Amino acid sequence: MSAHETPLLRRLRVENLAGLSGRVLEVGAGTGTNFALYPDSVTEVVALEPETRLVPKARAAAAGAGVPVTVIASTIEALGDVEPFDAEPFDAEPFDAVVCSLVLCSVDHPESVLRQLNSVLKPGGELRYFEHVASPGWRGAIQRLADFTFWPRMSGNCHTHRHTEKAITAAGFSVQAARHQMTFPGWVPLPVSEVALGRALKPA
Repeated sequence: MSAHETPLLRRLRVENLAGLSGRVLEVGAGTGTNFALYPDSVTEVVALEPETRLVPKARAAAAGAGVPVTVIASTIEALGDVEPFDAEPFDAEPFDAVVCSLVLCSVDHPESVLRQLNSVLKPGGELRYFEHVASPGWRGAIQRLADFTFWPRMSGNCHTHRHTEKAITAAGFSVQAARHQMTFPGWVPLPVSEVALGRALKPA
């Protein structure tokens, strides 16, 4: 699917990564679509990808990126089984930023994942998110129907009717900037039509 993303989705990815600097943790890297889009001010990207079929593609994308990228075949949940995080690269120093792009909809327990992400950020560090979110009205009804039937099975466990921004706040982040964007015309009944793009901070 990443090979067929629209120009709008690519622009949203670029916007989500703009202005980042220092060490970045990317969760759910997929095929490495973001890697070529990181600004030069980023000194290191540690990317987690649990799907073994995608890891080789992500590592190939990392090899051609303009910033250093290390791809780890794991989930954040697996790395967080032992607290505190004591496996490389988490035993080095806290991250300056965490990036989530179309991934929080697919984890089983987004609230727990967000708390783990908060724990590996330095004070004042930021979470950048670009995520499918719950829509109101008839679109929300379509999302709930899709989530309870075929959509997660055909889309990598994606659950579209999630109140992701509420979960971000509940995990201890402070949302600084956020907006919603329709990625398809309003009349198209796709459950992934609406996305949220935002920046949240871990309290200093």
